[in-house]
Amino acid sequence: SLSLPQYLGKWYFIAAAGVKESDVQMFRQMDSTVFYLNETSKNALLLTGAMRVGVHCIMKNWTYTIQSGKDDLTSEGRPELQTLVWSGEWLNCTQCILLQEIERHLDPLETHDTLNRFMLYARDSALLDNKVVMAFQTQTACKNMDRFVHLPQEKGLWFWYII
Repeated sequence: SLSLPQYLGKWYFIAAAGVKESDVQMFRQMDSTVFYLNETSKNALLLTGAMRVGVHCIMKNWTYTIQSGKDDLTSEGRPELQTLVWSGEWLNCTQCILLQEIERHLDPLETHDTLNRFMLYARDSALLDNKVVMAFQTQTACKNMDRFVHLPQEKGLWFWYII
């Protein structure tokens, strides 16, 4: 079961790893991203993000439902997507969280995942050193996720759009 207070608030998207190139392709064009995770009701979370892509800032919202007795979140409009939230302890980073997204075929004859990726977030992008990013890349590679993207964060964040 999720311990919500530790996950609410502002998060910087740092890196992603996936099994296939298509799992991480959308992140390759991004420079920097900041998210706010808020509880909208007892069983719902709203993730609001501002993503810097080139000279543009793209805003996006995702609504998740917390299912009683389960460790995963359900994404509104995508019942096939399973989202798991992991603490940063896996990387020895108390200021980090990881989201794992797994999308399965709804057809029982299809046995492979159509999406399987981890995404690394940190409370403060300046706090996250390369050791944590390298540990993330190493740990995910051990899970057969050798496609990797580390956001450059060279052009600055446009987080004031979502404050």
